[in-house]
Amino acid sequence: MWIADSWNDYEVIDCSKGEKLERWGAYTLVRPDPQVIWNTPRTHAGWKKRNAHYHRSSKGGGEWEFFDLPEQWTIRYPNLNLTFHLKPFRFKHTGLFPEQAVNWDWFSEKIKQAGRPVKVLNLFAYTGGATLAAAAAGASVTHVDASKGMVQWAKENAVSSGLADAPVRWLADDCVKFVEREIRRGNTYDAVIMDPPSYGRGPKGEIWKIEDAIHPLVKLCTQILSEQPLFFLINSYTTGLQPAVLAYMLGTEMKKYGGRIAAEEIGLPVSESGLVLPCGASGRWES
Repeated sequence: MWIADSWNDYEVIDCSKGEKLERWGAYTLVRPDPQVIWNTPRTHAGWKKRNAHYHRSSKGGGEWEFFDLPEQWTIRYPNLNLTFHLKPFRFKHTGLFPEQAVNWDWFSEKIKQAGRPVKVLNLFAYTGGATLAAAAAGASVTHVDASKGMVQWAKENAVSSGLADAPVRWLADDCVKFVEREIRRGNTYDAVIMDPPSYGRGPKGEIWKIEDAIHPLVKLCTQILSEQPLFFLINSYTTGLQPAVLAYMLGTEMKKYGGRIAAEEIGLPVSESGLVLPCGASGRWES
């Protein structure tokens, strides 16, 4: 498992009974987590003194219960000198997936050691964690997400991270259609990052279902790679897409480039137990 263990401002304190207790900077949140199927004693005081608690509904979805939490606050990732704006919003999220830091560190080193200009395409780019990590490492980045609100949030994170003038193209667009247009234009990239949702809709209502769409998109993306691609990263939070599936897709479509493929679960250390909470999977191809 690849473990994101370099945070100072973020911590999984404990997890039990389908929920995790987290510290985000100065604030503690309780949020549901489907991986937490064990029922261990909740002895840490944070379970009762949390700043906010997201409750699942038996009818689907859920809602936040707030005790003492600002509308927005920031945390830093010191390894890459990045600052992120956080706020609780729909579907239990805060605007950041801290486990992805283990991938940021990996590809940042690839970019720094490339010895040449690197163009990165970040698809389903959300609030810009991977975009900012790549830009901070010296790459020029094209950031694509279907949500205008997420793109604006990513821009705010760029400003806070001192990357307002970094070479980033910010685009609110359907990721598949964008790649198809880039193929027609003849544009190429040295690296691709994608973090697709299990299910979603594009700006014009286009339906995305990952089981049907992910492999065709990977195949499409190989058509916009440069002659010397550097890396290809796929993230998955979908139960059926295990690391071996990600590795097989990359192995099938990147075979002509040689290189190396690795795929693992990604996780976060849990302070109280000393164990690691699994948080999805990633597949990596590198030259």
